[in-house]
Amino acid sequence: MAIEDFGGGFGHAGLVQRARAMDKSGMNAASVLLRVARDFALPARCPGCGVVVEGDDRFCLECWSALEFLSRDGCDLCNMPMGGVEGMTCGRCLAQAPSHDGVRAAVGYCDIARGVALKLKYSGRPAMARLIAAQLVRHFDPAPGDLLIPVPLHRWRIWSRGYNQSVLIARALAGRAGGDLAIDALIRTKRTPLLRGLGAVERAKMMRGAFAVRKDARASLAGRHIWLVDDVYTSGATANACAKALKRAGATRVTILCWARVLRADD
Repeated sequence: MAIEDFGGGFGHAGLVQRARAMDKSGMNAASVLLRVARDFALPARCPGCGVVVEGDDRFCLECWSALEFLSRDGCDLCNMPMGGVEGMTCGRCLAQAPSHDGVRAAVGYCDIARGVALKLKYSGRPAMARLIAAQLVRHFDPAPGDLLIPVPLHRWRIWSRGYNQSVLIARALAGRAGGDLAIDALIRTKRTPLLRGLGAVERAKMMRGAFAVRKDARASLAGRHIWLVDDVYTSGATANACAKALKRAGATRVTILCWARVLRADD
């Protein structure tokens, strides 16, 4: 991770060491004192298990080792791992090609990845977006003219939750890697129930016609490669519905960027 590490522990000597390192980094005295006080009172904790760790947005060794980090050697359309074979398409995508043009996921979906996503979505932990963005940077290589667009939530869900987790991830990613960001270009036109527990066919039916591109944003999408940002890729129903709407508006390519990808073949 590209995380600032000032070293030291949380005892007196460790805090002094951290303060000296911060001072050398160019932080002013007030910032140094505030950060040291925060680290002492509220030490950084692993987002997976909650044990104290040395820096913000950092996993402990045990949780880090348990994550399955994904590369680009899976299916070239859905990123399902294929035993290290690159440039191949899985049987499912050959039988029914997705509407999008590829998936780039940081990790395989597991208990730890699920916990991070749930903390971001439901526990008021927006800092999880920074952690996710830190892992997505290696998968995000935009060309000039590419556009980051988050998967939108229905307004009722935003009002109840207070924010859209995909917007937070997209903003954090743009802050790290650059790139143009269009938060409101894609909108949700239909309120859908939670998809948890539904199969791929039911999910696709639920998401049909759920998204549209704003009329005043269509011209800005014409001929562009869109990086669609979401937290979890399960069956692809949401991604496909978004990709269809974006391509109808003139986008030439839609690549999915997400924190975790479910790896069970039957999902």
